[in-house]
Amino acid sequence: MAIKKGAEIEPVKGKLGVLLVGLGAVSTTFIAGVEAIKKGLAEPIGSLTQMGAIRLGKRTDNRVPFVKDFIPLADLNDLVFGAWDIFPDSAYEAAMHAGVLEKELLAQLKTALQKIKPMSAVFDQSYVKRLSGTNVKDGANKMELAEQLMTDIAEFKRKNKCSRLVMIWAASTEVFLKQHAVHKTLKSFEQAMRDNHKAIAPSMVYAYAALKSGVPFANGAPNLTVDIPAMLELAQQNNLPVCGKDFKTGQTLMKTIIAPGLKSRMLGLHGWYSTNILGNRDGEVLDDPDSFKTKEESKLSVLEYILQPEVYPQLYKDFSHVVRINYYPPRGDNKEGWDNIDIFGWLGYPMQIKIDFLCRDSILAAPIVLDLALFMDLAQRVGMKGVQEWLSFYFKSPQTAPGLYPEHDIFIQLMKLKNTLRHLRGEDLITHLGLEYYD
Repeated sequence: MAIKKGAEIEPVKGKLGVLLVGLGAVSTTFIAGVEAIKKGLAEPIGSLTQMGAIRLGKRTDNRVPFVKDFIPLADLNDLVFGAWDIFPDSAYEAAMHAGVLEKELLAQLKTALQKIKPMSAVFDQSYVKRLSGTNVKDGANKMELAEQLMTDIAEFKRKNKCSRLVMIWAASTEVFLKQHAVHKTLKSFEQAMRDNHKAIAPSMVYAYAALKSGVPFANGAPNLTVDIPAMLELAQQNNLPVCGKDFKTGQTLMKTIIAPGLKSRMLGLHGWYSTNILGNRDGEVLDDPDSFKTKEESKLSVLEYILQPEVYPQLYKDFSHVVRINYYPPRGDNKEGWDNIDIFGWLGYPMQIKIDFLCRDSILAAPIVLDLALFMDLAQRVGMKGVQEWLSFYFKSPQTAPGLYPEHDIFIQLMKLKNTLRHLRGEDLITHLGLEYYD
C-alpha cells in the first residue's frame, strides 16, 4: 500500500520506549548522549532529526525548517530506555567499561544510567563465538525464548507507561547465515523455532518477538535477522515497519561519500584496499572468521552497487576490493580505518588517494540509533509497513523490496529520505532541476 502525499500522521502522545538489544558501547553511548543532551550538557551532533534542516519549495522561497519542526517526532524528553544484555551491568557500569565517554560526563549522568538494568538476554554462543555471559535466558526451545521476550516487552511497556515502542538491534555480529528453506514462510519459521532449528539465530528470535508484540524493528548489525520472507510476512501482517542492516559508521561511510564523487567525474578505479583496527567488543567478535564473513559481505557490496561496473566497464570492471578487520585491544572503541585507493584519470594516468580515518565507532553510531528510533516511530504512526528503504541512509547493507538492488550512494540516500518527509507533509519533492529560475 502506497502512502498518500500529505498522509495523516497519528500525533505524538505519551512516552516512546526504545528497546535496545545489547547494552554495550553503542547503546550506552546513545543513552548517555540523550541524557546529556536533555540536561543541556551537550549538543546532538550527528543527528539529522535533531540538527538537520530541510528545504521546502524553491530556493528563492527561503523555507528551510529543521526536520524536528517540520515533521512530528517524539521529543527527547519522552524517550524511555530498556535493554537486554548477556552481562548484568547497569548502563552506568557498562558505559564505564566501554570507555567511550569521559568519566566526568558519566558521573553527571550516573543516577539516570544506574536505573537502566538489562533484562536477561536470548543468547547462544555458537552464533557469537568470542562472547559468553551469565545474564542469559533459559528455555525449552526458541519459541519459548521468544515468548519470554514478549513478556519482557509487555512488562516494560506497562511499567514505564509507554504509549509506543521501537526495538533496535545494537548487539554483536552473528556468524554468517544464508537464507534457508525454514525462512520462507511464517508458518515454517515458527515450526523451526519450536524445533530449535540452527537456521534461527538469536537476532531472529528478538525480531520475531518485537513484530509479534506490535513493535517496529531496526537491525543495526549485518545479520540476516529481518531480511527473510517470514519476517517480512509478519511485518506486513501486523502493519509494522522494519529496516536494516548494519549501521553505516566509519570506513563504509567514507566509501559511500568518496565513491559517488569518483563516479560523478568518471574517474576509474584499479583497486580499493581497506583495513581496520579496533579493540572493543565488536573487534573481539569480528576476530572470529564466521562473524567476520557476515561483516565482510556487508562491507564489500557497497562499491559494486555505487560504481556499476556493468554500465562502466572501462572504468570499473574487475577492480580489486579487499577488506581486512584486525582486533587490536589497545585501541578500544577508537577504530582506525585505513584506505588505499588506486584510481586513474585522463589517458589512463594513475593516481592514489589515501584515507586514515581515526574514528570513534560508537560516537558515529549513537546518533544513528536516535534517528532510527524516531523515524521508525514516525513510520508506524503513518502506517508505513514492511521494509523502510527511505532509511537506507543509515545502513551499510540497506534492505530493499525483493529483487530490487539497494541504493548505496549517500547523497541519493539523503535525497530519498528528505523527499519521503516532504511527501508525508504534502510538500513538492525537490528535483534540483533549476530551469524555472531561468525562464
